[in-house]
Amino acid sequence: MKNILKLLLLVALLVYLVFAFTSISGGDDSTACQEVKAEIIDSTHAGFITETEIIRLLQREGLYPVGRPMNKVDGAKIEAALLKNSFIKQAICYKTPKGRVSIIVSQRLPIMRVKADNGEDYYVDNKGEPMNSQDNKADLVVATGNIDKAFVKNRLICLGRYLHANPTANDLIVQINVNGKRHVDLVPRIGCEVIHLGALADSLTIAKQFRNMRAFYNKVLPKVGWNAYKEISLEFSNQVIAKK
Repeated sequence: MKNILKLLLLVALLVYLVFAFTSISGGDDSTACQEVKAEIIDSTHAGFITETEIIRLLQREGLYPVGRPMNKVDGAKIEAALLKNSFIKQAICYKTPKGRVSIIVSQRLPIMRVKADNGEDYYVDNKGEPMNSQDNKADLVVATGNIDKAFVKNRLICLGRYLHANPTANDLIVQINVNGKRHVDLVPRIGCEVIHLGALADSLTIAKQFRNMRAFYNKVLPKVGWNAYKEISLEFSNQVIAKK
């Protein structure tokens, strides 16, 4: 219900903004722009796009409006310039009285970085869509190895979503490596050197594998020592196979 209400409010806001922009921008207001006000939706969840970054992007494109006549400020060009940044999902620009330009930006939130053997280097959002690694920098788990975009979107994204939704697991895992057979190994910060997941299954199986891993880390390693095992395998149901 809350999601539906938020969606309706967003649609209502978009309709109003389109109306406000077309009504205000169509005049002959030659007064200088005094201020740019940028609002980033979901800024509490990630700081990849900030008001400072938006201003920097507009300055780089020669579109920063402060000081320009309001009737020379092109909101469509500003929106298009901001959307060149792959971390920006949507941008709305509109003008209000008293020389203010307002910008509302919604972010695409990356959940992992891919550095594949084929030379590709990009971030991935929660839908498995690539994001340019040069647009911004994020400290996320890195996936390496035999990876292409189809494998990321169809298989690896399930693992990425799980880690993103579970901060404890996300903090533990430093790297995801995909071998030639498309089997997945994890490199943790502490404990063993490698955790074998095998061929990635569905999200429920991945969650079960991590429950088994958590039990091993909580019940076994504290007793035998954190460096007692070189690697563990979570490939098989209801068991953890450890190698000293």
